[in-house]
Amino acid sequence: MEKLSVAAFKSNFSSVIERVKSGGEVEILYGRAKVPVARVTPIPATKKGGLLGCLKGKASFSIGEDWKMTGEELIEL
Repeated sequence: MEKLSVAAFKSNFSSVIERVKSGGEVEILYGRAKVPVARVTPIPATKKGGLLGCLKGKASFSIGEDWKMTGEELIEL
């Protein structure tokens, strides 16, 4: 893991972000004592379109047999 002072982080911000985007990690050091105060890491990739089917196998619903509504009535709701 790369370690940078606050000043170096500020002056090289764009290149640091590019390194993080490609999987790297950067630790930010503060003050003369170079105390670690932050770590910049990539966000884990998420699945796109995760909403569709997210409750599959976890929830269910049913519609009563006596329920009647035409398509037009449904649209008017």
